[in-house]
Amino acid sequence: MPTADRQLHFNLFLMGVGHHEAAWRHPRTDPADAGDIAHFQRLAQAAEAASFDSVFLADGVEARSDGGWGLISTFEPFTLLAAIAAVTSRIGLIGTVSTGYSEPYNLARQFASLDHISHGRAGWNIVTSAGERSAQNFNRTANQEHAVRYQRADEFLEVTTALWDSWEDDALVLDRASGAFADQARVHDIDHVGTHFQVRGPLNIPRSPQGHPLLVQAGSSDSGKDFAARWAEAVFTAQQTLAEGQAFYADLKRRAAAAGRDPARVKILPGVVPVLGSTEAEAKELDRELDELISPARAVGVLSSVLGVDLTDHPLDEPLPPLPPLTAINGAKSRFELIRDLAERDRLTLRQLVGRLGGGRGHQVVVGTPEQLADHIETWFTQGAADGFNVMPPLLPSGLDDFIEQVVPLLRARGLFRDGYQGRTLREHYGLPRPAGRWA
Repeated sequence: MPTADRQLHFNLFLMGVGHHEAAWRHPRTDPADAGDIAHFQRLAQAAEAASFDSVFLADGVEARSDGGWGLISTFEPFTLLAAIAAVTSRIGLIGTVSTGYSEPYNLARQFASLDHISHGRAGWNIVTSAGERSAQNFNRTANQEHAVRYQRADEFLEVTTALWDSWEDDALVLDRASGAFADQARVHDIDHVGTHFQVRGPLNIPRSPQGHPLLVQAGSSDSGKDFAARWAEAVFTAQQTLAEGQAFYADLKRRAAAAGRDPARVKILPGVVPVLGSTEAEAKELDRELDELISPARAVGVLSSVLGVDLTDHPLDEPLPPLPPLTAINGAKSRFELIRDLAERDRLTLRQLVGRLGGGRGHQVVVGTPEQLADHIETWFTQGAADGFNVMPPLLPSGLDDFIEQVVPLLRARGLFRDGYQGRTLREHYGLPRPAGRWA
């Protein structure tokens, strides 16, 4: 149940001009905004004025020839988030970077730099990258096996966190009289030699304001949940029903406790796509407008790649054909399961399925009035399914404006969401401590 010390956490999930696949075709958006830094800065400023915990930027390292689900990634995360940091002062800045196609030293330096630039607002959304096309952009013909990707990610985090701790908090001296820049006894090599990485260290930047940027994770497979239980401080996830959300929430909190961590320090934030109207009929009309703008051929092509089944010639008004077993999937296992279960549970045709996925790519889509959305959020928050939400407006900026102006006041009136920031760092927004350095 909500108390003064348990409040909702909201992240604004930035994605082009909206999370609906056809957002760029709707008259309430300007598709050119997806390439305009000022668009993202304005969105972040609006979310900050509403006291959102952070903005969150997804990212990938491949270009889909079919366009994918609309305009997804134009700017790479560090460039965009640094530009947002320059025009904001409180909101967190979470960027997605893959452990599969990065090196720990470079990534540790980039996130430490972002944390310094933003005065303690950086967060890293850790992904392992599932696509074959991604691998083919990095001197590989195919992606690594699912289990190997998580083994690499685990070692990646061991190296990265050691690098962030390689400078003790008081290592920087800056004594002009003696000429001592830093106390070398407080700057440490890490001398890591492992299966995937060999890194001497130390990092070439002092320990950042948060000690470690906030660690975020988004995988929901068994390997992903075990990884999150060890490392993640916030988990972005996708569930369709309250029962599924409660099961995931309880399972991940249990795994965190088994890993020796305080479950309260692992925040669970499902994605929610708010399709709002002043009446339920008005919201349903907006939902219909958006779905009618979906290109079925493109949507089916994307779905084929996710499921590993060529659906190009499959009739749109029939159910899915038999799908391969989960053990045969080397890509995003949790997303495969979610789509399979959604199609089976709701007995969807292929046309209906691409329509449901077009709104939120598997995240819950709530079509209704602000009061109905506030009820939905309160239920998940108070019934053990969420600590907050990744807010994914179908259209940007109008969908964010609607959420802030119509939904946030309702949640504040119910005592569920803060009236303003209590701290300055992203960790403080989440109520999480600054980790002590391992040399302290």
